[in-house]
Amino acid sequence: MIEARHLRVLRAVAATGSFSAAGRELGCTQPAVSQQMKALETSVGTPLLIRSGREMRLTQAGQALVRHAAGILAGLTAAEEEVAAIAGLRAGRVRLVSFPSGSSTLVPTALAALRAAHPGTRVFLEEAEPPQSVGLLREGDCDIALAFRYEGAGGGDEWDDLVVRPLLTDRLVALVPERHRLARAESVSIGELAGESWIAGCPRCRGQLVEVCEGAGFTPRIDFATDDYPAVVGLVGAGLGVAVLPQLAVESVRPRGARTVTLEPAVRREIVALTLPDLAQVPAVAATLEQLARAADR
Repeated sequence: MIEARHLRVLRAVAATGSFSAAGRELGCTQPAVSQQMKALETSVGTPLLIRSGREMRLTQAGQALVRHAAGILAGLTAAEEEVAAIAGLRAGRVRLVSFPSGSSTLVPTALAALRAAHPGTRVFLEEAEPPQSVGLLREGDCDIALAFRYEGAGGGDEWDDLVVRPLLTDRLVALVPERHRLARAESVSIGELAGESWIAGCPRCRGQLVEVCEGAGFTPRIDFATDDYPAVVGLVGAGLGVAVLPQLAVESVRPRGARTVTLEPAVRREIVALTLPDLAQVPAVAATLEQLARAADR
C-alpha cells in the first residue's frame, strides 16, 4: 500500500535530486529520507530511483509515480480540508424527515437557529409519518427522523436500536364546531362525543382514536379521514363532525369555525427525534438534534 508520506518524500527527492537536499526541504535527516524511499520501493515492488555516485535519476516507474503523486496528494489535501470543515460545522448535510405538524412547528425554529449558528450546514427536509419515517432512517434514506408514539400504546421496544432524543409530550385536545353544545366546556371526556360524526387523521392517529374510544365503551363513526390537519380543522369548522388532534397540530393551523376543548382523561403522545448510533456522532447531526430539543423547550 502506498502511503501519502512516502509520496511526499519521493516528490521532494525528484525535485531536489538528492536525499540530503530532500531531507533539508522536508525537515528530516538524510537517513530518514533513504528509509522512506526503501519502504516505498518495497510497497510498489520495483525500483523508483537509480543511484549513480552523487547523481540520482528516476526510473520509468518512479516518473509515473511522481506524475500521479501531485493529483493524489492534492486530492488528499482537499479531502482533509472538507472533513475538517464538516467536523468544524463549516460544512455538512443533514437529511431530516418529519411528520407534518412537526414540520410546521418545531422544525422551522430549529433550522433557523441552526442556520444562524452554522450557516455552512445544509438541511434537506421531507415529510413522512411514522413508522414510514423510521423505516427511511433505518434504510439510510435520512439522518434524523422526527417521530411520535402514544403513551400506553404497544411497541415500546420499536426504537431500541436507535438513538432516541426526547423532545416534548404533546397532549391531545378535542376539536368541535364553535356552535357545538360542548364548545365552551372547560373539559370533555371522549365518551361525551360517542354519538358524534368523527373526522380522523393519519393512519396511526386513526388507530389511536379507535383504541381510546373503544376504551370508553364505543366505536367512533368515522365519516371523514385525512392526513391533512388543515383539512381536519376545516371539516370541523364547517360543522361536519368532531375530531381529536394533538395540540402541536392545532398550533400549526388557525382553527376557524372550531374550538379546542381539553380532553379528560389526558391522552398524550411522545415526540422524539431519532437517529442511528453512528450518525449521532456526526457534528452536523448532533447540532440539528440539539436545536430540535431547544425548539421543543420553548
